[in-house]
Amino acid sequence: MTAAASSDGGAEEQLETSIIMRWHKYARTATSVLLAIGVSGSLPAQDAKEPKAGDKKPGENEMMATMMELAKPGENHKRMGEMVGTWAYTVKWWMSPEAPPGESTGTTVTKPAMDGRYFISDHTGKMQFPGADGKIVDMVFKGMAIEGFDNAKKKFVSSWIDNMGTGIMNSEGTYDEGTKTLTYIAEYEPMPGMKTKVRQLIKIVDKDHHSMEFFEMRGEKEVKTMEIAYTRKA
Repeated sequence: MTAAASSDGGAEEQLETSIIMRWHKYARTATSVLLAIGVSGSLPAQDAKEPKAGDKKPGENEMMATMMELAKPGENHKRMGEMVGTWAYTVKWWMSPEAPPGESTGTTVTKPAMDGRYFISDHTGKMQFPGADGKIVDMVFKGMAIEGFDNAKKKFVSSWIDNMGTGIMNSEGTYDEGTKTLTYIAEYEPMPGMKTKVRQLIKIVDKDHHSMEFFEMRGEKEVKTMEIAYTRKA
């Protein structure tokens, strides 16, 4: 190797080291600022302006340690991991409580993401549904859910999209160990100005079976608009 090549290599190494050091410094500073905003933003205005005697503001290292701890998957993520696999499902849905339900079948594939911090479910099925002219048409249904447990909020979280709309429904929920039921609460807007509160119940029967019930508020009354039974295929 020539002296010039050695010099160029050394310069490149120094440049790379400098960039890495600046990036680490930026990441730590940005994280500290965001955490500080989160901490101070949760306090009343008067407390932020007039800190009480004896109050100790968390240091950068303490905040970084807390952030790293909150980023770890825990028992609730392991519980959600039991849903990983391929499932056959049968769904019933009601356009109105008095009408007979529509029925169809499909498949759900659930996979872990980001080392078990989240779980992505792809749903595919065929269903008959009223078209724009009111006539029943066959259509392929596709839906996707991203679910997880937010360690900071201490709540289960979920986002849902499908090919029957363009919105994203975000839900938060809690789990009841006694009944093995996960309850999600959300609000979505199927049509402009038509905000609808919903409740979703996911009941674990055993490792190979679970069910979902979907309820909507219609005026002052809650009605069930969907139920799905899942059976493990793999």
